[in-house]
Amino acid sequence: MELSICSYSFHRLLEAGRQDVFQYIDDCQTLGCTQLDLWNGHLPSLLDDETRSPSSFTPEYAQLSSDEMDYLARIKAAADEAGLPFGCLAVDGAHIYEDSPEAQQAQTIKAHRWLNIAEQLSAGQIRIDSGGTPEMPEDAFEVIVAGYKDLIPRAGEKGIEIVIENHWGASRIPENVVRILEAVPGLGLLFDSGNWPAELRETGWTGCARYARATHLKTFAFDAEGNETTVDIPRVIHLLQAEGYQGSWGIESVPRQGDEIEAAKKSITLVRRVLGVTAE
Repeated sequence: MELSICSYSFHRLLEAGRQDVFQYIDDCQTLGCTQLDLWNGHLPSLLDDETRSPSSFTPEYAQLSSDEMDYLARIKAAADEAGLPFGCLAVDGAHIYEDSPEAQQAQTIKAHRWLNIAEQLSAGQIRIDSGGTPEMPEDAFEVIVAGYKDLIPRAGEKGIEIVIENHWGASRIPENVVRILEAVPGLGLLFDSGNWPAELRETGWTGCARYARATHLKTFAFDAEGNETTVDIPRVIHLLQAEGYQGSWGIESVPRQGDEIEAAKKSITLVRRVLGVTAE
């Protein structure tokens, strides 16, 4: 059984200065994970300045400096020492669709930069969001498809799989996700058990499970018996199993209250129990 927990699960610890990427690696090792699913918020020094204008993003921005390469090498060395490979790097801020060509080009350059970062970490997958709106008009669909088709061979040369997540914008709607996946050979799905509009959750689960290449089993709250009280996690897992899912059982724990580490432990215990796997 492959097990991982997205580093966004610890974003409050990160914001409080109580965790960084190196502590995340240590915590994943302690929690019994078998790979690292890093959210790029845990690499703050590599994030772009959100106040920059789109026109300031030239192709040179995608290239990494020697200091950045050294930083990534230290992260990779820490992961290697822990015996944990990098799985899916979840990237915010490098999506496909924007309204203007200039803004769209800036996002493309950012995506190329994150591909270079993922390569230095030897990550197996990278999540690049579609952008756009839930309505996804035809012109936006065409841009999204073309954008993924541009990125997939670039990523393939680096040994990285591109995945879309049901996350925000156009990708919150199951019909849109299926349409994009069917139009783009080689594009995988980071299947998030949440993120769908409430009225479309069931459609998202049953219609998209077959495309899953990675997961965010999203947990929020637990009862005294260790069951998730807001999402039927066992049913999600069984749906994925029925579709032949073979990837890491990735968790995104976002507790409404309380200790993020304890919530991660409860999430891992639940997933193991559903899968019939005992902790080593």
